[in-house]
Amino acid sequence: QVQLVESGGGLVQPGDSLRLSCAASGRTFSNYAMGWFRQPPGKEREFVSGISRSGGIKVHANSVKGRFTISRDNAKNTVYLQMNSLKPEDTAVYYCAAGSVATPKSVEEEYNYWGQGTQVTVSS
Repeated sequence: QVQLVESGGGLVQPGDSLRLSCAASGRTFSNYAMGWFRQPPGKEREFVSGISRSGGIKVHANSVKGRFTISRDNAKNTVYLQMNSLKPEDTAVYYCAAGSVATPKSVEEEYNYWGQGTQVTVSS
């Protein structure tokens, strides 16, 4: 029912910034909490950031806290991930996910829909 498409990834140097976008289809975007996950090469997928339906509650993994900020624009059916001070260890495929929950969760099981991912590479 919900289709998610990520964009904004690319190759950047350490210390650079990127803003990822996730565009959602449908007219019920505001019913979903949204999350960002990432999967570094050779590693398991991990939680990055989550945001509640209205955007009032935000959760960030310790590894990105203070550097990444999740936000959403329900009028545009879009969720964003602003990534600052990027590090090589941030290199991963970043996935957008939607869950039928009121507040953001940090586990994959709480999310029902997933995008295809966008590659972020941080290298000098």
